[in-house]
Amino acid sequence: MAATDWRLKGEWLKNCNCDYGCPCDFNAAPTHGTCKGLMAMHVTSGHFGKVKLDGISFVVTIDFPGPLHEGNGTLQPIVDARATSEQRDALFQIMSGKHSAEGTLFHIVSLIITKMLEPVFAPIEMTFDYAKRRARLSIPGVLQSDVEPIRNPISGAEHRIRVVMPDGFEHHEGEVAHATIDSLAGIRFKVAKGHSTLARVEQTPAGVAA
Repeated sequence: MAATDWRLKGEWLKNCNCDYGCPCDFNAAPTHGTCKGLMAMHVTSGHFGKVKLDGISFVVTIDFPGPLHEGNGTLQPIVDARATSEQRDALFQIMSGKHSAEGTLFHIVSLIITKMLEPVFAPIEMTFDYAKRRARLSIPGVLQSDVEPIRNPISGAEHRIRVVMPDGFEHHEGEVAHATIDSLAGIRFKVAKGHSTLARVEQTPAGVAA
């Protein structure tokens, strides 16, 4: 199948059950042995072929029994209810990894996911403030996740950490924050004190745009 050109530019959120810092970014094992979390994106501008994706949000919840590079993961896509059938198909085509170069985000995901659950189509409310390290993801009856700055355990002051990954396949730079998660759909889990990365990304078939 010939690959189709696509691009997704927008606000990116990765929240998980690990300690602050996300060991996956350092090729290390998950903090608690297993990885449960989510990746979410609000597309400010994007397309798949001739299908425009501006303004659409999507989320995937994930569950891995061990380090992500060992595979055997389960994934459930959650797509904005406002998306048309053409936009839904376009997003699923991108997520499939079939239109991405080897070693890029969606190609890698396609290799490490063993079980794909049926997608959920629901209204997605996503707020995102990169500079203040705050975000909120609300999908009634499906998922709730809140992000705020990490706090100093003594003074309570906001603590700032930024991770820079020049060769990252997910993002090149992100702000690290605190996440809570309540996932209620196919992959059910709760996280009271987890990791969050907020990033501005531009994903293409060749990987993260410079």
